[in-house]
Order: sequence, then C-alpha cells, then structure tokens
Amino acid sequence: MKTLRRLIYGEVIGSIVFVTLGFLSLFFFFDFVDELSQVRGKASSDYQLVDALVYVVLQVPNHLYQLLPITALIGTIFVMARLAQSSEFTILRTSGLGPWRALRLLSMLGLGLVLLTFVVGDYLAPLADRNAQLLKARFKGQISIGKTGAWLKERQTYSQVAVNVRALAPDASMRDVHIFEFDNSGQLISMTVAERARFGSDEAWQLQQVERTEFAARGTDAAHVDRQKLDSFRWPTSISAEMVSVAALKPERMSTVALFQYIRHLDANAQSAQRYEIEFWRKVFYPLSCLVMMVLALPFAYLHFRSAGIATYVFGGVMAGISFFLLNNVFGYVGNLNHWQPWLTAALPGIIYSVLSLSAFGWLVLRR
Repeated sequence: MKTLRRLIYGEVIGSIVFVTLGFLSLFFFFDFVDELSQVRGKASSDYQLVDALVYVVLQVPNHLYQLLPITALIGTIFVMARLAQSSEFTILRTSGLGPWRALRLLSMLGLGLVLLTFVVGDYLAPLADRNAQLLKARFKGQISIGKTGAWLKERQTYSQVAVNVRALAPDASMRDVHIFEFDNSGQLISMTVAERARFGSDEAWQLQQVERTEFAARGTDAAHVDRQKLDSFRWPTSISAEMVSVAALKPERMSTVALFQYIRHLDANAQSAQRYEIEFWRKVFYPLSCLVMMVLALPFAYLHFRSAGIATYVFGGVMAGISFFLLNNVFGYVGNLNHWQPWLTAALPGIIYSVLSLSAFGWLVLRR
C-alpha cells in the first residue's frame, strides 16, 4: 500500500506542480506586460522596472489560489489517462488497487490540496495583495478606492452616520473624507469634509483641514446653517482601520475572518451584506473544490484506449476546469442579483461538479 501511495502521489503531485507552474508563468507574463506601460523614469521616486516586477510577483499568490482546483483536475487527469494508456493502472488493479481504495488515495491527496488552498487564499494572498497595493501607493501617493470611494455606515446613540473615504495613503491615513450625520427621522444635521484623517487610539478619528456644516432646527423659525473651517477636529466613532481597509478591498481578496467581522458590522448597522456573505461562503467552499476535482479525474484511469492521445483528455480537463471557474463566478453574480441564500449560491457549483464526479465514478468504475 505504501508503494502504491508513493507511486500515485509522486506522479500526481509532480504533474500538478508542472501544470501550476505553467499557468502561473503565463499569468506572470501577461501581468508583467501590462505593468510595463506604467513604468516611468529612472529616479528613485519613479515606478521602475524592478518595482513592476515585485508588484507582479505579489500577484502570484492570488493567481495560485484561483488556479489550484483547475490544475489539480488537469494534472490528475493527465496522470490517470497516462497510467491507463500504458496499462500500468490495469496492473495496479490486479495488484489489489480496487475502486474504493483508489478513491480513498486520491481523496487523501485532495484533502491536502484543500488545506493548501485554504492557507494560500486566507493568509498568503490577502497579505501579498495588501503589500502590492502599498507598493503602488508609494509611487501614486495614495490608494484610490474606485470612483465613489468606500462607504461605511454607523449607528450612534442619537444619530446615524454615513462615511465616505475616497483614498488611503501609504502611512495608513485617509484622504478626502466626507461624513454625513442624520437624526433618527432621517434629516441631515451635519456634513463634515476633511482633506485627511487619521485613526486615533481612543475610538476617534483626527480630521485635518476640516470644513464642517451644521443644519440646526430645520422647519422652524430658528432654522439656520453654521459653517466653520477648522485645522483639526476630533470625531468619535467605532469605525476602525480594519473596517476601512476591508471596505477598500475587493471581497475576493479578503480573508475569511475579515469577511465575517465586516458582515457583522454591516448587519449591526442595517446594511446589506449579501455580496460579502456570498464571498464568505465561497471562501469556505472553494478549497473543497480541489477534492471534488480529484474525484472527477479518477474515472479517466478506467477508460480503455490504446491509440487515442492523452491530449484529448487533458483538453477535456482544461475545459471542465474553465467551466467550473466560470460557473463559480456566474453563480456569485446571479445569486447577488436574485438574493439567493449566500451559502447555497457559493455551494451550488461544487454540488453540481460533485454530482458529476460521483456519477462518472459510479458509471465508469463501479458498473463497467
């Protein structure tokens, strides 16, 4: 059994590593060519070729996280088809490698890939992406958060607050901050605009270069508007640096813990968390796709062919992997638009491919 495990694991792991390196090299080339258009000058303050190279390297963990289920499928299909073509798998079967034992062997290897995918997606990829954004910010002066910036909402004792942050600076400060405060009836009672803001240690933001407008007693004879410009202003809030960073990041680049904490913040402030809930469950279920793909590849070892090339089966594996990736993304968007249950939206692609893999295993392996 140890000899069988060593043989199959060695072949499958070597094939998966080879396919993964091939795909990563391709993505690395495309990313590097895209970054070359932003290289400027030779001064230390300019974005140079070395900086572009470092930025592209920091994108590799995210590509690895997305590719692992696909490369696991392609690599395992290649090994299973090659063993079947050379009749080596037939010899292994006559030596006592039954269908359930083969399934158990690949499942154990798949669980190892599940753990690797989780570690890469939950720890390595978010850390690398954060450093990549900071690298870009060093040369651009700030991290832009789209056209509308990051929006956050907070319920305070006697009011509700909406906060808009347009950009983050490399020194962890915020740029172009807008704070809108509403009373419990929904009336705007104050608006604060600051050029920059820093996170304080006492649950407060220190705003700088502030223009504050207060709307007092609207709808009465005493209604008036007060405007004042201040060099600094202390604004008490429970919105932390982590919440702003999470709002600035794409949900797919966040860790599972960060997503869970941000979802709790949105729920506490009566905000829609559908998009982040779907991404949270995708983070939970996506690593399990490696196990599903390993099971899906096993029936290829039971195909009987002599003259047909392995390339046909590898191409089929590539198409199956791409279809899974597309289906996973499509279900995320459709589920968000139609307000499906987040866990079901994230799990459906894996469930569909699990049914396909087990059906193929039952038909090709157990019945034939």
